Amino acid sequence: MDSTPAFDGVVATRIARAFLPQRWYGNRWHYHYSRIKLGSDPLYPGVASALRGSERPLLDLGCGIGLLAHALRAEGLALAYRGVDNDAGKIDEARRAASTAALDGVVFEVVDLARTFPVHAGSVAILDVLQYLDDAAQRRLLDAAIAMLVPGSRLVIRTGIEDGSRRMWLTRTFDRIANLLGWMNAAPHHYPRADDLRATLANAGLQVAFTPLRGNTPFNNWMVVAQAP
Repeated sequence: MDSTPAFDGVVATRIARAFLPQRWYGNRWHYHYSRIKLGSDPLYPGVASALRGSERPLLDLGCGIGLLAHALRAEGLALAYRGVDNDAGKIDEARRAASTAALDGVVFEVVDLARTFPVHAGSVAILDVLQYLDDAAQRRLLDAAIAMLVPGSRLVIRTGIEDGSRRMWLTRTFDRIANLLGWMNAAPHHYPRADDLRATLANAGLQVAFTPLRGNTPFNNWMVVAQAP
């Protein structure tokens, strides 16, 4: 069992307030989602811990509504942050919330990673994205991310790992439901196996560490940190 905790309720609520609607009668979905996600999933404290000590700029591939940017600032990490996603609605919300929270050094852009990869030199985060790509697309994304790394930077991945477990079945089922509900605009396609992912990163000369990152969730989520020499 991993020991990384999620944010406590006070911090989770403080961050989530940036996602409140501008008017009292507005949609509060992103506020409630953010508060629950931050307070139950150790993802964001885990990523902050993985990036601590590196000052390289961070590119967040598939950033969604930009929760990682808020979490990094809450954890005292001031590194430059750039988030990209193919969902224009989520990018609009990410920009609005970042402005509301007065986050410095944060940029969000609409980018379709199926068509192009941003130019970047530094650390890269790929969080809960790989499962939505087929094997060939995963390899292209990983190769592109590896090419962006510079000395002292880190590639941080959170993904479900295919191992035939009940946790993996629950992970796959939840991701399919998220797609059916419209939260994710794609259905899960292919979950990587640990040995394949480790080989891809190690063969690129990276130092690789796998750590379970499940917290109090029932999912088979793992944090993979690959460091450039």
